[in-house]
Amino acid sequence: MSERHAGAPGQVKEVTSLANPLIKDIKALSLKKFRDQQNAFMAEGLKLVIDALDLGWSIRTLVFAKSGRGNAAVEKVAARTVAAGGTVLEVSEKVLVAITRRDNPQMVVGIFSQKFLPLKDIRARDGDVWVALDRVRDPGNLGTVIRTVDAVGAKGIILVGETTDPFSVETVRATMGSIFAVPVAKATPETFLAWRKGFPGLVAGTHLKGAVDYRSVDFSKGPVLLMMGNEQQGLPESMAESCDRLLRIPQAGRADSLNLAVATGIMLFEIRRGALKLSPEDAKP
Repeated sequence: MSERHAGAPGQVKEVTSLANPLIKDIKALSLKKFRDQQNAFMAEGLKLVIDALDLGWSIRTLVFAKSGRGNAAVEKVAARTVAAGGTVLEVSEKVLVAITRRDNPQMVVGIFSQKFLPLKDIRARDGDVWVALDRVRDPGNLGTVIRTVDAVGAKGIILVGETTDPFSVETVRATMGSIFAVPVAKATPETFLAWRKGFPGLVAGTHLKGAVDYRSVDFSKGPVLLMMGNEQQGLPESMAESCDRLLRIPQAGRADSLNLAVATGIMLFEIRRGALKLSPEDAKP
């Protein structure tokens, strides 16, 4: 490894070896154990890194391909990283492939500190929508739900019980950058149910035993907490019993259930229907 430049408070280094300790630490972030130990995670793509910095996330390391040298946007992000006290690594294509485990990796990768919202800090107000996901298992589903929460302007997600990691590489990819815009809280089932008792609005869940068509409910008054069960078992009885309304999405085909992310998306767009309007520009043919 040769250093091209070192500046306080951050550093810029050139790395070509896969044996470099910095690269080994970054590669280890593919495993939850090391993400938790380092309280860090990886996000790929220049736009994602810029969005994260703009939203105030703490960047530890910026990795960019040699082909990015001279790119004004990459150079600006590198300067922001150094100014924030982070490390900037200029790496070979081989190193970038190893880090991302992709044959055609993005030019830029950012390593950020994880951030969870304490459950006790959630203050739901009129118009707010929160989503509670019980034991969600699939990172693609979780990432898609986070992206959908962002798209509809809901406030955030509460992960209940043992769930997939919101900061895994697969989940972060599926969020398409929304991981940086959507607050994520986590809680044990017991802590969540205790907190739910103080929720000031409507608590609704989808359930096979639900007798109410989700389209018939007025979601416009006060905040809404939407509870969604996991992919295999749906909402457990303890969470279902704590709902004010158990809802169903009518189906006409042979499939007996919907994908979790699809069902959550349907519910969120219905709950937020009154707040989602096309602008005059969008409505033009």
